[in-house]
Amino acid sequence: MMVTASIVLYKNDKKILLESIHSLLNSDIKEDCYLYLVDNSPTDELKNLISHPKVEYIFNPSNPGFGAAHNIAIKKAIEGGSKYHLVLNPDVYFENTTIDLLLKFMNDHPNVGNVMPKVLYPDGQVQYLCKFLPTPYDWIGRRFNPFKKMVEKRNDYFEMRFTGYNKIIDVPYLSGCFMFLRVESLKKIGFFDDGIFMYGEETDLCRRLIDGGYRTVFNPNATIYHHFEKGSHKSFHLTKIGIQSAIYYFNKWGWFFDKRRKEINTEALKKIRENE
Repeated sequence: MMVTASIVLYKNDKKILLESIHSLLNSDIKEDCYLYLVDNSPTDELKNLISHPKVEYIFNPSNPGFGAAHNIAIKKAIEGGSKYHLVLNPDVYFENTTIDLLLKFMNDHPNVGNVMPKVLYPDGQVQYLCKFLPTPYDWIGRRFNPFKKMVEKRNDYFEMRFTGYNKIIDVPYLSGCFMFLRVESLKKIGFFDDGIFMYGEETDLCRRLIDGGYRTVFNPNATIYHHFEKGSHKSFHLTKIGIQSAIYYFNKWGWFFDKRRKEINTEALKKIRENE
């Protein structure tokens, strides 16, 4: 059984990127582990960052987007016989036991298509990356709302802060910074939607996994660290990309009238309440 992973690169900080790469390569797992570095940068200056028999560098200057670049690696992973594939951000690092813990969890729960560990800032604070499927307000309206108390109240629900982030739960929308995916589920439901350049591709994938009969799960027994920065909130260009992705997503699934979104979110909330 093989575990593969992919990191999409774009003009990355080399020190932080190497920290992420070594986290994976130093993992305590018995299975073969192989990493694809898909470089969307305009130049290949990151090509010689690391030379390792279990790392393949793929120069991809056309820059088709985050999900489309990961799809290149996922296709290679399938061809190589991978059972699990990790979609990993270049600014994430973790302890050597993390992958093995998630691997065992997936082996014990064959109906889980995607699992995400607890995500912390480097200083140890929790990142609230478990979410319900978004409404247009959650993705577009919320960031422009000047009333902080109203935003915080919505965040408590949308980002599932009320759960405490201390128990295993089914989550409709898990972050794309660390997606430990069952390859068999991707064969069934498809890969990332190439139509989404960046932001929201993980939402779309999680939703299709659920519709395909798989669970998307948050497991806080494993922990990772994420040098997280909301670029889409600080750059006009990235904000524009985020809004374009949101428009694409809602055109695909429905804006204000999305019956399936309501069903998935309601079922997730019901399960959480039952296990309190």
